[in-house]
Amino acid sequence: MQPILVTGGAGFIGGEFVRQWIAAERSALVNLDKLTYAGNLDSLADVAGNPRHLFVEGDIGDATLTRALLAKHRPRAVVHFAAESHVDRSIDSPAAFVETNVVGTFQLLEEVRRHWKGLPEEERTAFRFLHVSTDEVYGSLGPTGSFHETTPYAPNSPYSASKAASDHFVRAYHHTYGLPTLVTNCSNNYGPYQFPEKLIPLMIVNCLERRPLPVYGDGGQIRDWLYVADHCRAIRQVLERGRCGEVYNIGGGGECTNLEVVHTICRTVDRLCSDPGREPSESLIRHVSDRPGHDRRYAIDSGKIQAEIGWRPAETFASGIEQTVAWYLANTPWLERIASGGYRSQRLGLSG
Repeated sequence: MQPILVTGGAGFIGGEFVRQWIAAERSALVNLDKLTYAGNLDSLADVAGNPRHLFVEGDIGDATLTRALLAKHRPRAVVHFAAESHVDRSIDSPAAFVETNVVGTFQLLEEVRRHWKGLPEEERTAFRFLHVSTDEVYGSLGPTGSFHETTPYAPNSPYSASKAASDHFVRAYHHTYGLPTLVTNCSNNYGPYQFPEKLIPLMIVNCLERRPLPVYGDGGQIRDWLYVADHCRAIRQVLERGRCGEVYNIGGGGECTNLEVVHTICRTVDRLCSDPGREPSESLIRHVSDRPGHDRRYAIDSGKIQAEIGWRPAETFASGIEQTVAWYLANTPWLERIASGGYRSQRLGLSG
């Protein structure tokens, strides 16, 4: 079978997708990743020696490289994860988000369109471009309701604005040029190998290191949490069975306030560490100033993907967080290698 091309396959979600693909599928995978601060080859150790996994270090904005990879490997699909993804970091440095998420996606689409147009009819009909996006493009919800695929876009951060722009470009390339695209918008992911700038891994790491647990504002912001393995199963199923030009929302059905998440992590870490002399981790919680433009509530309606594709999450938030905390406790060398880089768990996103 022809391979697929994955962008951003050394990142948190992309790495999980790559590991799943090599374990469950028969075709090869070409993995293009720039290896920015959040890209980590450690996450690919399980597939590093597999002949069906070809890693290429490079930028989606490098048209010459992308064109060469498409010509050489003739992938039957492109799955596009590569993105700058941290809201706080986008507040401090929005230009990088425009460059990667908007310009990079545009340049990738141009090369993919050129490649797709030159394919024989049978290959052109079977080809797919799947763009992985976020529910943050929809903005903030009130106390009730959920995001649907038809919810109007209302991004409130530089990150979500850049992802909204990339979503619109993908839609435009389908409607203008006929490129067979698929878009998925997911809720907040968590799980093993997540870079510790995001809420859940940051709280786990700080619990382990007995450092303060910063909670933005009153901690009442609500998110729908999606275990990363469930998310990547959904992407694989959309790639196989999704209808061209369609959008599929992917949620975990695990709505919690940020404060509830932190308390759950504290209790789970304390239970799994089983140190009788240890002060409860909940004593480390500190409420800090909220970030600018912080959306109050997200919630995903996954009815469409469940009805059309047959996907449902396998993990609850309780089972997923248990596995996640256990993984971080068992993988302290990975955390130590992360800490030796430029990131030191510092507060970002205070610009305004």
